[in-house]
Amino acid sequence: MRLLLLEDDDAIGMGLKYSLEKEGYEVVYVKNKMQAIQSFEVGTYDLCILDINLPDGNGYDVCRFIKEKEDVPVIFLTAIDAEVNVVMGLEMGADDYVCKPFRISELMARIKTVLRRSGRNRDAESASNDGILEIQDVRIHTSEAKVGIVSETTGKENMVELTALEYRLLLAFYNNRGNIMTRGKLLEDMWDVNGDFVNDNTLTVYIKRLRDKIEKDPSNPQIIKTVRGMGYIVEK
Repeated sequence: MRLLLLEDDDAIGMGLKYSLEKEGYEVVYVKNKMQAIQSFEVGTYDLCILDINLPDGNGYDVCRFIKEKEDVPVIFLTAIDAEVNVVMGLEMGADDYVCKPFRISELMARIKTVLRRSGRNRDAESASNDGILEIQDVRIHTSEAKVGIVSETTGKENMVELTALEYRLLLAFYNNRGNIMTRGKLLEDMWDVNGDFVNDNTLTVYIKRLRDKIEKDPSNPQIIKTVRGMGYIVEK
């Protein structure tokens, strides 16, 4: 779940971002109307949390812009429990509102309710049950034997072409996340693809090729990490 958080108070914004990320949400945090609109133009979001009072406008303008582009759920953060604020937000298509000060647990409950009501939680759950595996920003579509890389800035998925051996190697790492994979174990898992035997030198080449395709910086891999003298590991 990818959230857009608009809050001009840095202390509140950073605190919310931290709390939301602890709950497993991916959060893009912006501080004004211009940043919010620019972020929405280049990215995709499952829900937007908007402060109303902003230094260069207000959250109503951002909500109006969002709703004209796409039917993304919106929750307003308002400092005043005023009926006019609530009614105006709801008439613009907002899905809920939370009055400051609020408890984090209350906001989390509202987020889950709005996502469930919009059907986006079900979409995420069905995706995980439709043969989609994820390692950081790498998404493996097992039903199609395809692999994509999700962009941090746009949230969009860019497909990469893997050979049959590279794909099988990636699956071997995924299925053993959190465990050190020795070269011997990897060679066993790579055996008999199209009747071919993979030797130690070939394994080195395939690991390098796979890193070149899925790592942001292949020279400093953060997905397939080397454990010196032992093998490789993909963390959970």
